Order: sequence, then C-alpha cells, then structure tokens
Amino acid sequence: MLHDNFIADFTEDFGLRIVNLYKYLRKEKKEYIMSMQLYRSGTSIGANVAESKNAQSKADFISKLSIALKEAGESDYWLKLLLKSQTISIHEYDSIKNDLNIIIGTLIKIIKTTKENLKKNEE
Repeated sequence: MLHDNFIADFTEDFGLRIVNLYKYLRKEKKEYIMSMQLYRSGTSIGANVAESKNAQSKADFISKLSIALKEAGESDYWLKLLLKSQTISIHEYDSIKNDLNIIIGTLIKIIKTTKENLKKNEE
C-alpha cells in the first residue's frame, strides 16, 4: 500500500545507522543497556514499514505504520538519554535526530492521509 518507497528506503537506511551506532556504543563506550534498547526500537521502525507493504487492508496498513511511529517515539527517548548521559555528543545526536524527525513527520503524514482516504471511502 506504500505508493512511494521513500519511507521504506529512509527507514532502512536509518536502521543501518542504528546498527552502526549500536556497535560503536558497545565497543567504544562500553554502553550495553541503552544501546540495546535503541537498537531494538530503531531497527523496528523499518521492519514495521516493510511489513506495511504487504498489509491485508488499509486498517492493517495504518496499524503497521502506527507501530513504526511508536517505535520512532521510543527511539527518540533513548537518543535523548544517550545525549543527556553524555554517552553521545550533541553532533552525533543532532545528526541522527534530524533523520528521526523526518521519519516521524513522514509517518504522521502517511497515516493521516490514509485515514482521511479511508473515511472518504466509507461515506
């Protein structure tokens, strides 16, 4: 149901950035707990977007993207904790946070538009 592969490609690239950040945090910073939490939520975004491509209905599509949005919110939380605990620099934070903001904004737009279209079709 995704007509544009932008969000699928972007979240896949974001997931790869998260994997690389996870490796860095474990090896260089010896940070294991928050890095694993970020790894799980950050890679889950793209996984749910990928699942939405084969949604069984528009409602299922919305559900998958809503889960991706929820995981993006959780990723935002872990990134903030990594910054506030001085585990990552403001430069590292800003770089990945910018991508996360793009993902969140795009997901919100797709979900909103799909809900509006679904409502129009029900009328």
